[in-house]
Amino acid sequence: MADDIMEPTLWRKNGWTAKVIKNEDDDGWAVEIRKEGLPEPVLISPWVMGRDKKNPKPFDGPAFATFVKTASEVLDRSTRQRDAALKKKLSIAWEGRWYEVSFELVPDEYEPHAFLTAVDDAGENVARHRVATNLKFTRDSMNDWVRAGFPQL
Repeated sequence: MADDIMEPTLWRKNGWTAKVIKNEDDDGWAVEIRKEGLPEPVLISPWVMGRDKKNPKPFDGPAFATFVKTASEVLDRSTRQRDAALKKKLSIAWEGRWYEVSFELVPDEYEPHAFLTAVDDAGENVARHRVATNLKFTRDSMNDWVRAGFPQL
């Protein structure tokens, strides 16, 4: 991990870097927040002018902490959205039993695929099949799959 830096336009601490940059959209300034190990900035936000109305206001601890908190929330939200997009679940009832059916996309660069899994109400894994990523995962199609005895699709 890099050394901490606490300068007027650049702060780096605990794996986070905040750098004041020229705002591309207007005459003002912006703050770019990066997390160590990520190729792109997590957040770019407007930053205020200093008293001279020309240069950026110097960075301080509270501003850095606020930006890191906001950037962390952006990362958390992004992770939750990605996870939700990759895994879908349905509960299906059949012959007095409940099955949790899940469809989990595996975004492999060379061979994208998915897994279709069924777990019964006792927590036992009933079926797990590798399937195409374009499998139709609807309540009707999964009801049909469960009623057919969990065949490979």
